[in-house]
Amino acid sequence: MNVIQKLKIKAKDIKSKLLIIYYAYINPKLSLLPKLLIGLTILYALSPIDLIPDFIPILGYLDDLIIVPLLLTISIKLIPESIYQEAIKLAEKEPKILKKNWTFGLIFIALWLCIVLLLFKLLIK
Repeated sequence: MNVIQKLKIKAKDIKSKLLIIYYAYINPKLSLLPKLLIGLTILYALSPIDLIPDFIPILGYLDDLIIVPLLLTISIKLIPESIYQEAIKLAEKEPKILKKNWTFGLIFIALWLCIVLLLFKLLIK
């Protein structure tokens, strides 16, 4: 198996885990801390803007290869086993396919711009 095939398998695994943690997130029995981290994980994974832009050679893909899997791993560890198993069953039974949503993308861009402007403003003071 070559590197490209391994990366495709890893990407498919990440997509399926994102769906599983989404179903765990919407479970009313899940406590606040896991919900917050799952929300952050899903938002970061789906965000069109990365912490490190992809056009930066090598470093640009580090967040996709390290940050997203790390957030996923931590999120999964915080989910109680019973809720996680329910989420797996739901993900297998009701897979979701995300459509391209430009409004959603623009909201992310606006959010990131606000964060950058706020940090810039704080650093200037």
